[in-house]
Amino acid sequence: MPLILIVDDSSTNRRIYSELSRQLQPDVRVRAFESARKALHWLTENTADLIITDYKMPQLNGAALIAAVRALPQHRDLPIIVVTAYDDRSFRVSSLEAGATDFLLSPVDHVEFLARARNLLKLREQHLLITRRAHLLEMNLNAKDMQLRESREALAQVVDTVPALINAVDMEGRCVLVNAHQAAFVGKVPADLVGHPVEVLLGEERGQLNRRLDQLVLKTERPLAPREEEVTTPEGEHRIYLTSKAPLYDGAGRITSILTSSIDITQRRQAERRLEYLASHDSLTGLPNRLMLRDHLRRELARGRRGDQNFALHFIDLDRFKAVNDARGHHWGDRLLQSVAEGLEQLVGPGVTVARLGGDEFAVLQPDIDGAEDAGRLAQAILDMLTAEDENLQLPRIGASIGVTIAPLDGADPDELLRNSDQAMYLAKSVGGNTWRFFAADMAPRASQKAELEGELRSALKRQEFVLYYQPLIDLRSGGVVGAEALLRWRHPRRGILSPDAFLGLAEETGLILPINEWVLREACRQGVVWQETGLGVLRIAVNLSPIQFRRQKVSELVRDVLDSSNLPPASLELELTEGILISHDEQIVTQMELLRSIGVSLSVDDFGTGYSSLNYIRNFPLHRLKIDRSFVKDLANDPRALAIVRTIIDLGHILNLQVLAEGVEEEAQLAMLRAEGCDEVQGYYFSRPVPSESFAEWLTTRGGEGVCGAL
Repeated sequence: MPLILIVDDSSTNRRIYSELSRQLQPDVRVRAFESARKALHWLTENTADLIITDYKMPQLNGAALIAAVRALPQHRDLPIIVVTAYDDRSFRVSSLEAGATDFLLSPVDHVEFLARARNLLKLREQHLLITRRAHLLEMNLNAKDMQLRESREALAQVVDTVPALINAVDMEGRCVLVNAHQAAFVGKVPADLVGHPVEVLLGEERGQLNRRLDQLVLKTERPLAPREEEVTTPEGEHRIYLTSKAPLYDGAGRITSILTSSIDITQRRQAERRLEYLASHDSLTGLPNRLMLRDHLRRELARGRRGDQNFALHFIDLDRFKAVNDARGHHWGDRLLQSVAEGLEQLVGPGVTVARLGGDEFAVLQPDIDGAEDAGRLAQAILDMLTAEDENLQLPRIGASIGVTIAPLDGADPDELLRNSDQAMYLAKSVGGNTWRFFAADMAPRASQKAELEGELRSALKRQEFVLYYQPLIDLRSGGVVGAEALLRWRHPRRGILSPDAFLGLAEETGLILPINEWVLREACRQGVVWQETGLGVLRIAVNLSPIQFRRQKVSELVRDVLDSSNLPPASLELELTEGILISHDEQIVTQMELLRSIGVSLSVDDFGTGYSSLNYIRNFPLHRLKIDRSFVKDLANDPRALAIVRTIIDLGHILNLQVLAEGVEEEAQLAMLRAEGCDEVQGYYFSRPVPSESFAEWLTTRGGEGVCGAL
């Protein structure tokens, strides 16, 4: 079980780093110290696998702690991450000279923390394995000649099985050990390389760099901190390796050779980058999304607390977009949103964050302003750009309503700034749009509009304005329909059919989501029984649950009551949960999930793989199914990184005895690749759009022999 040591005089930082560390893998142990001296005293008689330390600490700073740790022979190769601020270049240099392995910027980005710590723990595990095997080799060198030869041959076989590039060179830079993986990398066998200069193995440029690094190992008599390096294979393929170096000693304690090991992390690094990108960027425009904008707002607020910098947040809502989108179609609307994104980026230039918040809403974070006049000039420039015709794309003058907040005057945290700029935007829209307004504390238009929509929501259930659409779930092995996902729609008396994006946010904010979701659950179960009684077969009915239901309702009691009143078999009901519900690890939620499983319903994770989440909860919760988010499926046929992510999710699900369903399948090529990768189920426009219950029954009937699959 790996042990991570946290050293920080801030109790808040210790708690945050400890919680993040426990997400790395299920069996990780964490020990935290508020004092560098206490940590150093503990390390004299104990060991760890990774140290995460702040630089600025009383008594001993980060560099002094690292130097003291490196002075202990048993900790010469222990990975150490130092947390420093943006302007702490001198601290990073002193930490590097003392022997730091890696750095994190403060405030710490959670995804970066997990990625770097995970890589260092993996390298630590690999290094300990190689060191143990190298130690075995040295012990055998003192045996009899016959035993020595046999031991060397046996050890060589063991080293050849390690999935890494391993070589050792002597003091003159000649290869004394090359494992099979390393030799195969250059199209040779180990016997062709032993005794030759390292340049024969690595090439002239990398060979010379390798010699310089070996000299550093000889000079310091310490292992080198792991480093990432990009390597081009003889076939021209670019790979990423995590490489470490360590000295090897003879029986007299003299260094006789330098051991180098390289682990291929190409696919993992690409998947991590892709997941990080998808979690922080809008898939349509490539702009930062709301999550990444909030992170940038936090950083700008932190800069402001260290100095006197002010910044502005512009909340942009396009005027007349819905009418134009409905008239010309969604494809054209997507093209318009992409054009707006490109125009905003060209207008503001580098150093200014442009984000898409969702739908037709954008935001611009304008840093280092001298005053409100700077913000006003940019807001007007944005309006001028959006009202100018684009002759190349033949786009109309779309216009916008813009709300502007000035930080820190109008807010001390990201959510407050977003909320206040949103209110200012509604003020601009309420006076006719195509204008901008600064936030003022006495604004009321936004509140009145929300109150109007809230009133309509409250009466929607009484007026029976809600309706469920259904999208089929397809078994990839049999090709049959195994179920249907129930999707909520609102037949608004004036605005027509509305998707949940238009009203669920307010429903959750006001608590109306509880009666709405209860209606959805009851109606979906009722419809499932109707289909069974009319001979359409046994279908699994999938219903989404809101996190608020788990916090405010006894979900298990509600589900039991709905099943009893509808007569739907529990095995025919699937409840879809968001990752956010699970990551919180709330005891009440865990209890409710266990009760739901005991009832007999199945549980699935919706939109799996999006956001900053740990994979630990998959193992710790009573789940049945993972649903791969449509953003991965969309790029499946033309992006190898998306394929790597999908393959990883499918393998992970099957290892944990979970079924895997892919959402958003629209093309034959996507379907073929998912089938080839072993995905269990799919849904998407390739088979059917979400349709009303009557249309779903008609569609199912027309499939004939490819109808309902017998087994759930």
